[in-house]
Amino acid sequence: MAVNRNNHVFKGHKTLLGSKYVTYGEVELPTRYELFAKSKDGFDWGHKGSGGLQLSFSMLYQLSTSEFAQEFATKFSNEIVSKLNSRDWILNAIDVLDWIDKHSEKIEVVKEIANAVHKVKKQNIVKKICKEIGITQKNLAEVLEIPEGTVSSWAVKNEIPRLGKKAIEFYILNKKNQEIVDSYNNFIKLLNASA
Repeated sequence: MAVNRNNHVFKGHKTLLGSKYVTYGEVELPTRYELFAKSKDGFDWGHKGSGGLQLSFSMLYQLSTSEFAQEFATKFSNEIVSKLNSRDWILNAIDVLDWIDKHSEKIEVVKEIANAVHKVKKQNIVKKICKEIGITQKNLAEVLEIPEGTVSSWAVKNEIPRLGKKAIEFYILNKKNQEIVDSYNNFIKLLNASA
């Protein structure tokens, strides 16, 4: 039978002598020192300290992954655990899961942005330029009056030296200017033909 984590609660209790206990689903919550050792004195709450950080990690680890728990233990401690001010407290797992979901969405957005940036960086600059101006690498070498092997090495390294970039920019500008001149000449021809 599968256990529904949403129905469980975290419970904290401080005894009059100062001992602290935290349970999850009526079972003592492990400190997880082997994964995250921040407090040698166990769990604590109600302030920002190493015991609160240890509790935060263990609670997050109980409902998520080790990576997530390590990354967000401090934030969870500051936002949730440090605000548990009473000797006895109860925190529903569903509330912790909601907090995890909210912060997981941010991680997904960051991952998507990182993937997009990586994809853009992976694009081959020489192929991109050739595609934009509608020529082959061989044509580019001819236009720049350099050996075809030089353009090929740029493509392999995925970088163009500064002078190469300037020459390509000049070629693109020249091509645009020529298109303007050709368009003007065609317009003049049209005007002369209609007169």
